[in-house]
Amino acid sequence: MLGKMMHKQLTIGSLIEHAGRFHAGTTVTSVETSGETVHMTWGDIDTNARRLAAALNRLGLEQGARCGTIAWNNRRHLEIYFGVSGGGFVCHTINPRLKAEQLIYIINHAEDQVLFIDTTFVPAVAQLRAQFTEVKHIVVMGPRDADIAAQIDGVLFYDELLAAETGDFDWPDLDENLPSSLCYTSGTTGNPKGVEYTHRTSVLHTLGGNQPDGIGLRARDTVLAVVPMFHVNAWGTPYIAAAVGAKLVLPGPNLDGVSLAKLIDAEKITVALGVPTIWMGLLQGLEETGCTAASLERTIVGGSALPTVMIPTFRDKYGVELVHAWGMTETSPIGTLNQLLQKHSTLDSDAQEKLREGQGRAPYGINLRLVDDAGTILPNDGKTEGNLQICGHWVIDSYFRADDSALTADGWFNTGDVATIDADGYMIIRDRSKDIIKSGGEWISTVELEDIAMSHSDIAQAAAIAAKHPKWDERPVVIAVKRNPSVTEAALLAHYKGKVASWQIPDRVVFVDTLPLGGTGKVLKNKLRESYDEVLLED
Repeated sequence: MLGKMMHKQLTIGSLIEHAGRFHAGTTVTSVETSGETVHMTWGDIDTNARRLAAALNRLGLEQGARCGTIAWNNRRHLEIYFGVSGGGFVCHTINPRLKAEQLIYIINHAEDQVLFIDTTFVPAVAQLRAQFTEVKHIVVMGPRDADIAAQIDGVLFYDELLAAETGDFDWPDLDENLPSSLCYTSGTTGNPKGVEYTHRTSVLHTLGGNQPDGIGLRARDTVLAVVPMFHVNAWGTPYIAAAVGAKLVLPGPNLDGVSLAKLIDAEKITVALGVPTIWMGLLQGLEETGCTAASLERTIVGGSALPTVMIPTFRDKYGVELVHAWGMTETSPIGTLNQLLQKHSTLDSDAQEKLREGQGRAPYGINLRLVDDAGTILPNDGKTEGNLQICGHWVIDSYFRADDSALTADGWFNTGDVATIDADGYMIIRDRSKDIIKSGGEWISTVELEDIAMSHSDIAQAAAIAAKHPKWDERPVVIAVKRNPSVTEAALLAHYKGKVASWQIPDRVVFVDTLPLGGTGKVLKNKLRESYDEVLLED
């Protein structure tokens, strides 16, 4: 016999309905593509999202139709998040920094019927339009513009679509297991793969990921979502902010350190979320502007390993706590967050800082394990390295349009990371399995080598790769960007002494002006390997 409690579907529409009903007056700040800053409210976002859902129905879209977005973090993109998914369609966010052939592949593979684009991307879409096989409507996110209308035949304008609706649209009572949004992996090797989230998984991710020991957003917070809205639903930040009614600040296209420093002070940001390269840029921006980031309490840092030198810098100079996190497109993305346990309160600051360097522990709803190459489960002793696998309420089952399961025979997803887990569940990513260096049969972590390089005061950025070697098969090479032009290769190599075993010290340092970054701020190591994997054979 079933229990005697109400059963309500867990849907995206319920999140924005809650924000519109109980936090209607709370501000949502949007830095537009034009550079203008617009202040709206959650009540406005709710009304406009309803208007958008009604407009999509008027366009004749059927339930489950996929609607692509190529856009920055702004208020119209936020309305699309809720209007598309809440209306019973699928919000497909697209990384605008992908190559043209990957954009075409993704849009066609998803069979997007509507494509929402910021004005920035009008020229590119106009050029590629003929190659989109299923797109019926292109909607420019703004008011009518005669120049744009001349570039794309039949283009629609977002503001006109919404103006034709009343805003009294009722969110449909959808099955929570229906798809709500679609994101594709970065596709650094081969074509990107689609991950289709459901309403249920997204709401559970919202609730599970925002525990006090998780992201921990509150109604009294002002949240800066620097992580792109085209990347894994901005780590779920729009959904979490709506669920708790936090003030949300969307920074638009300019994510340089100076712009962010000024925005943090102007909007009195308390919590921010983004990748390590963003926070390295922010440190420089704070120095250049003299901004103090006095309101900022903590940042959530994920996407790639956090340079540990940043933790004391932010804490001691600006009073900001850096919280390390880990996840993947396939995990919605939250897999772990690094928050301390009660017993850690008695540790000294150095010991606590050491704990905070890892990626942390799983929130309720997620489970982790380590296995060897044969699939044997390995101990959680903090020392044994193994292949990291994950399962949980918001983890992928199979890729979009794929017939085969993405899981192991016993139901776990193989992340492709090499990690350790200690007895308390604290996980540390030691490397990506495809990046780890195997030198003479022994493993060397590129993550550790990069962290040491970036702890040198004269180094701005660094990446370690495996280079071919005639005797040892592979040896480490560091590709670095100088902060101080006078720093030498010998000086950086000397910095490794005493920090790793002597045989793990890199063979070479190659200085470059910039490192190649993907659309989400990660270093593209495949590009570095293409350029430098034979650098030791040239000597």
